[in-house]
Amino acid sequence: MRDSPDSAAISVEGLWKIFGSRAQKVLDSEDRHLEPAALRERTGCTAAVRDVSFEVRPGEVFVVMGLSGSGKSTLVRCLTRLVEPSAGEIRIGGEDVGRASPARLRELRRHQVSMVFQHFGLLPHRKVVDNVAYGLEIQGTAKAARHARAAEILSLVGLDGHADAYPDQLSGGMQQRVGLARALAVDPQVMLFDEPFSALDPLIRRDMQAEVIRLHREVGKTMVFITHDLSEALKLGERIAIMRDGSIVQLGTAEELVGAPADDYVADFVRDVPRSHVLTLRWILRSPEPGEPLDGPQLPVTTLIKDAIAAASASSRPIRVMDGDELAGVVDRVDLLSFLAGQDTAARAGA
Repeated sequence: MRDSPDSAAISVEGLWKIFGSRAQKVLDSEDRHLEPAALRERTGCTAAVRDVSFEVRPGEVFVVMGLSGSGKSTLVRCLTRLVEPSAGEIRIGGEDVGRASPARLRELRRHQVSMVFQHFGLLPHRKVVDNVAYGLEIQGTAKAARHARAAEILSLVGLDGHADAYPDQLSGGMQQRVGLARALAVDPQVMLFDEPFSALDPLIRRDMQAEVIRLHREVGKTMVFITHDLSEALKLGERIAIMRDGSIVQLGTAEELVGAPADDYVADFVRDVPRSHVLTLRWILRSPEPGEPLDGPQLPVTTLIKDAIAAASASSRPIRVMDGDELAGVVDRVDLLSFLAGQDTAARAGA
């Protein structure tokens, strides 16, 4: 069930972005449904975003994932009209972004939406404190007040003691923390992340992912995160939209994507994901057999399969899988071993 546009933090409906001199003509014709190569050959245009619709709930971390050229970065830039959409409706906090005047759009970008980019976008001639306070400066905030806010946010992102440093004196991970701090300083409703960690070393990247999770837990902002990295998407996203050729091919939780991929493309994406680390007991539970004992250990239906192994090993009785106070089903050692051995028992729960 979809949220109403007024209750969603972000609502996107029927969004298109077509690049090329004949974009409007393509949009008004059946050519818009052509495959990318055929569309380019026939019209010279590229449909970067094709009829995309979704909603982001307030306080949600919503991840858009896809390979290079899938349209994910164009999509996130359309949200605040850094790239002008060809068609469709975008609402942020219930406000129709497409109808916003240039002045109102500037206000939206300054006060309600912040963006974190892959290449940091820091001002090299300004100290860290002034980089963090830059958005507040644009808003007209007095220097003392914006520096106080910058110091508060620098502490939040773990950069105490670096206020007077310049960007080139910081590591890549620290520079990206400055970018995060700058985005947070204006207290936006929505934060947009366009592959912010893809240029970082793997260990630093992992630390920054953990930082985003921590910050989200502390400040509760609505976040839209763009990535080409499946592990990053699974780690960060409460829900994940997978894009291909400008369209969303599946939108769901990590568990839904791994447990019930919509097509071969998604299945190929998630093939190497350890299913027991993502799927919960709801995917393998079954109804008790006649006479089967129901005095075994209890686990919530949301328990990851990997976390149920210890309980199954410690008891000869089937695990009672509980949905609140109700018995949802049972799982025994054979069920777990069959799943881990690759015999797909998920159909019983997924059906």
